[in-house]
Amino acid sequence: MSTSPNSPLPPRTAEVFAFADLEICAAAAEQWPHTEFELGDQVPSVTGYVRRIRVNGRPLYAKYSLLGVSLVSILRGTCGTWPQVCEAQQAYVQQPDALIKREARQLRFLTELGHPRVCQVAGARRGVLFTQPVTGQSLAHLLLTLPQESADLLGGAFGDLRTLHHPPAIRQLGPAGVIGERSIAGTFQRKFNGLSGPTYVQRLGAERCAPADCAEVVEVLRRVVVRLHRLRARLLQQSARRVLAYGDLKPEHVIYPDGPYGQPVFIDPGLLFAGTAVDAAKLISRTTLMLAAARPGAQTGKHLVHGIGAFAEERMNGLSVKACRGWLRELLALWLMDSVNILSTYLTAPAALPLPAQGTALARRAVDLCRMLDQVSADLATRGDTRTVWENALGSVQAVAA
Repeated sequence: MSTSPNSPLPPRTAEVFAFADLEICAAAAEQWPHTEFELGDQVPSVTGYVRRIRVNGRPLYAKYSLLGVSLVSILRGTCGTWPQVCEAQQAYVQQPDALIKREARQLRFLTELGHPRVCQVAGARRGVLFTQPVTGQSLAHLLLTLPQESADLLGGAFGDLRTLHHPPAIRQLGPAGVIGERSIAGTFQRKFNGLSGPTYVQRLGAERCAPADCAEVVEVLRRVVVRLHRLRARLLQQSARRVLAYGDLKPEHVIYPDGPYGQPVFIDPGLLFAGTAVDAAKLISRTTLMLAAARPGAQTGKHLVHGIGAFAEERMNGLSVKACRGWLRELLALWLMDSVNILSTYLTAPAALPLPAQGTALARRAVDLCRMLDQVSADLATRGDTRTVWENALGSVQAVAA
């Protein structure tokens, strides 16, 4: 990341990681005094800092959050210099609404609720969340290996959220327990607001793309962001019904310990109050990004796109024609926003930050993905026939997957 000679230097990756390791070790020592523990591999992430750890031989995951923002934001200097971050972090981890505390609360809430099944909390101290690993194949893996069954796989995973999507769940969790920061539209607004948004867009791909690709990515995403701002203001206010959404619903966050036909286990919740299209939109967005990264070929892509289409149709069963049209437009807008959110995070990540394999692949293929987002957002902004926009969008996904 380039900085002017007189500007404060942003935190360095090595010092952030070293600090997080020390905090994880201190938290483990507090949680399990007089017990041996050993740090394992780091799990690449652009959000929290995640390490494997063994406590008395038991494998766990340790997740550490700095100021409740992404690692990319910390390393870009959004929260100040490293001494400023450290000072703010000392106060932040004491707050009752610190992100890790809410994540632990949500996992415990979901365990009590019974649906969906979630990974188990092993402990939470000093801004560190310890969870038990879940073994099995992920929904992402199953979609690529069983593409003919993608409609059932997507629908089955989504169906496990039915308890969340009914009013009693909202009342049980309460507003203090939600993670509103994971809102698709809210994240988009924070990233691309009128003050810092243009500067943020201008940095896209600086350390992740070839110069020629970088120029096109910036130009195309600037157009997409302008369209989505207009769509956000016009469409998302129309969603009247609110549910308790899972929030961070991604194919890699759904694990099948008992095989593809057993009940899945969900990890990393981000429960929030949102419109009925939010969970479906994130699942479709992240499945699309998975396809763009994996490029499994024409036949697999065809099956998966058909499955995505069938999954969306199932969600609209029983709605009036007008309600279907409104829900589908909201779904498309949220899908586009979420894809722009995650792609831009990958593209602004400093080169020293290890990305997940999918993030590395998407950064390499950013031009094709940006062109797809450009086409779909232009259709959504100008066409009156939402069904045609939807069918064209699915066709664009199939082309990217091939």
